Amino acid sequence: MAETTKEKLLNNHTEKHFTSGAIVRDVIIGVSDGLTVPFALAAGLSGANVGSSIIVTAGLAEVAAGAISMGLGGYLAAKSEEDHYHRELKREQEEIINVPDTEAAEIEEILAQYDLQPHEYAPMVNALRKKPQAWLDFMMKFELGLEKPDPRRALESAFTIAFAYILGGLVPLCPYMFIPDAMKAMLTSVGVTLIALLFFGFVKGHFTGNRPFRSAFETALIGTIASAAAYGIAKLVQA
Repeated sequence: MAETTKEKLLNNHTEKHFTSGAIVRDVIIGVSDGLTVPFALAAGLSGANVGSSIIVTAGLAEVAAGAISMGLGGYLAAKSEEDHYHRELKREQEEIINVPDTEAAEIEEILAQYDLQPHEYAPMVNALRKKPQAWLDFMMKFELGLEKPDPRRALESAFTIAFAYILGGLVPLCPYMFIPDAMKAMLTSVGVTLIALLFFGFVKGHFTGNRPFRSAFETALIGTIASAAAYGIAKLVQA
């Protein structure tokens, strides 16, 4: 009867927590860089009085190189996290075998942080000591704060960041593909990219729990500063 009641409670409760943080983080990294870097590059080349066709060629080359670089960086970062987890897992496993009393004392210390008294957490400690795998999982999560990484995470991160970078990078370059005059194309690119930055910043703020309008403003401001700096530097060098 108790089991039926528990199942009924669980079935009637819908969790509303956001659980795709890693993917969203990768998309944010890729799109934010993709919007900003090619935007600044195109603005800088426009300031140097270069034609739209050259800007498109240079921009696409940068988008390709940037996507590969960013994707590789995401892959290596995820692999490093995975390697770190497995090193710590092996170390923790050896400690449980070699110094079980010390590890048990660490469990008690962890549980005491949740305001549990010795007579309350003692049965939990004894139960974990009888289940080595559960004990190991507990120590990894609550002592070291490490979650078991998804083995597909590295490739997913690489492709997500790379694709997001390409998607973001094409936005500021599109006007140059259709407008031969570089200065006119730049003005159009500024408008299109600012709208994209505002929209992206708003969505980013929504998913990350920050204030969407503030996030939109900050994202657009960073992109504007980057492109203005590139344009100004190009003008100074040309002068």
